[in-house]
Amino acid sequence: MNLSKSHLQRLYQGFLNTPLLWNSNPVLGLKQLQFQNYDTFLFKRSLEKKLRLGLLAEQFVFNQLEQLENCRILAENLQIQKEKQTLGELDALIEFDKGSIHLEIVYKFYLYDATLGTSEIEQWIGPNRNDSLIEKITKLKDKQLPLLYSSNCESALNELDLNNQSFQQNVLFKAQLFTPYLKPANFNQLNNACVCGFYMNKAQLNDFNTCKFHIPPKLDWFLNTEHSVNWLNFESFKTEVEVFLEQSKSPLIWIKKTDDTLLKSFLVWW
Repeated sequence: MNLSKSHLQRLYQGFLNTPLLWNSNPVLGLKQLQFQNYDTFLFKRSLEKKLRLGLLAEQFVFNQLEQLENCRILAENLQIQKEKQTLGELDALIEFDKGSIHLEIVYKFYLYDATLGTSEIEQWIGPNRNDSLIEKITKLKDKQLPLLYSSNCESALNELDLNNQSFQQNVLFKAQLFTPYLKPANFNQLNNACVCGFYMNKAQLNDFNTCKFHIPPKLDWFLNTEHSVNWLNFESFKTEVEVFLEQSKSPLIWIKKTDDTLLKSFLVWW
């Protein structure tokens, strides 16, 4: 993987710093796996190829689990097949605190849109409006978690000398949340600590015409804002970001104000 060890470690630290999307109270029946990660601050795995953000998040979780004294990974990314067709995969099967757990791992970026749905969970949309929190939760509940109890999964587990009926099911669901520009909000079901920025449209961008900007590559979305990057002035930034907007893509951007305050935002095309 063409990342330096130091860069990969920074991405891992950014992942660790991202809170769980909810804590002790389950959301729509989904319970988070919670554990102390004081001893898992170093990323020790070797990655052979470049991974997309979601798959890299899975590797970060596996690294955490491997370093816990009370945890053993039984299987990771276990593909469940019927004949030659892949039905899906189980992210991780682990022994944790003397119990067996099927764990699904999720890392997402969601923007709050109060015009959607009738509940807080329904009002979170992906930056490009092509996915949502309620869709992801529904997929977990209706497809990904039930896969464990399918006959094809039972066969795969038998080969590993495992019994699907012995597993509890949890998620490890982390997210960065963004509220509308100049409209902060508090939430009851989700973890307010996940709110790390705002989003705005092209017209609102003019409020920042004295600022400097950085467009981090996708993997750097894990990171908190940093001063030591290449900053663009307002005009140069508008030119570069237009490429994203014309393709109906909403980039994550960092903003440096004249007083050196750093902000994290999505610039949405919609």
